[in-house]
Amino acid sequence: MSDAVDTRVLTGRNSYSSLGDQIGSIVLDQRSHKLPWYGGFALGFLLLNVMLLSLAWLLYMGIGVWGVNVPVGWGFAIINFVWWIGIGHAGTLISAILLLTRQNWRNSINRFAEAMTIFAVMCAGLFPLLHTGRPWAAYWMLPYPNILGAWPQFQSPLIWDVFAVTTYITVSALFWFVGLIPDFATLRDKAKNLILKRVFGMASFGWRGSVKHWFRYETAYLILAGLSTPLVLSVHSVVSLDFAVSIIPGWHATIFPPYFVAGAIYAGFAMVLLLTIPIRKWYGLEHMITMHHIDWMAKIMLATGLIVFYGYIAEAFYGWYSANEFEWHMIWNNRMTGTYSLLYWSLIFCNGLVPQLLWWPKVRRNTLMLFTISLVVSVGMWLERFIIVVTSLHEDFVPSAWGFYNPTIWDWGLFLGTIGLFTFLMFLFVRYLPMINIFEMKDLLHKLKPGHAAPAVAHHGSGGGETQ
Repeated sequence: MSDAVDTRVLTGRNSYSSLGDQIGSIVLDQRSHKLPWYGGFALGFLLLNVMLLSLAWLLYMGIGVWGVNVPVGWGFAIINFVWWIGIGHAGTLISAILLLTRQNWRNSINRFAEAMTIFAVMCAGLFPLLHTGRPWAAYWMLPYPNILGAWPQFQSPLIWDVFAVTTYITVSALFWFVGLIPDFATLRDKAKNLILKRVFGMASFGWRGSVKHWFRYETAYLILAGLSTPLVLSVHSVVSLDFAVSIIPGWHATIFPPYFVAGAIYAGFAMVLLLTIPIRKWYGLEHMITMHHIDWMAKIMLATGLIVFYGYIAEAFYGWYSANEFEWHMIWNNRMTGTYSLLYWSLIFCNGLVPQLLWWPKVRRNTLMLFTISLVVSVGMWLERFIIVVTSLHEDFVPSAWGFYNPTIWDWGLFLGTIGLFTFLMFLFVRYLPMINIFEMKDLLHKLKPGHAAPAVAHHGSGGGETQ
């Protein structure tokens, strides 16, 4: 842990006012948005309508329109839930853990990643809610006083999910909003439109940038970071326990919690790169999100990818070393050579082999190659969830109970629709909220100046929302 600031995290000629103007103008000058923004937004909106259509049909007909059956009672709903939850992990990791370890390179990407977390968890929450078949009665899973004396079954792993996910999204949303308050004040001071001035004024809660405000802000932010950090580990561990506490071959492995957490960070950083690489180009933010940010994210993806790959090897080893015929059948006859073997080997290719290219610095610094690898990893992580859920269920202990799983058009419609919802919300976020933390970038610039010694809270000053 060190207070030293890497000069590579902010390049070019910058001043306090130029940083504020460039980030703030993306929000305040609506003419700055170019064709790529409209293209991405339109695609998101189109897929969002596919989701609404799929939802309407599902609520009208029931979950029989999905491909779930006996024995594969968990289909796309749980596959997509775990995939989206995993994507939501990188934001909290970047914001909370890197904040506590004083890693200044987080400043350029934390706001963006935090937004991604919230939208990804919103998409994730839809699936178990709909999978219950009675989403309008979902509140029954919460402990509340009622005349029926009904109470949640706390021994059910799905109840664990309810508490884990609701806690995670609540703390993540608070963390995100608290971090926005000083920037709302900056936008309030810069806005020329009276309505915008009022809106940002209300959102900033009367922020004036006094020492007392900064002290309280930083205390609250650190407390929320401290709360968020264990949640990164706990949420996906709880999700993995949904599988690990069962007796199904391929599920009850002790490696699942760390394997799931590493996979979540892996998928999350892949998604951050997928979004960051084009957006930094479109808005000319290369001097704030430098190639060193891209390089470090690629290195984290490589490290977590190796842990995930180790998990695949460990699963195969357990299948052989346990001398359990059901485990061996699951790993050899089912996954490696069975009906879904093509998907299994595609998963190994996407998550195990392709990311090895990241050992080469030239690949990590080539944005086109990195974008492609991130896309392949995202597909691979979805395949991993498919393999875990479907292959273990479709052939378990009794051959007479075996069956196949084929997703329907409505499964695909809802899945693609949530991608649309995520894209739609991300593009709205880019347009209407500062995607890079304004005051932290100014603080970073201050720390990069030779001979700085004052603590950050003193630098923020006692004036208005504008830092300097």
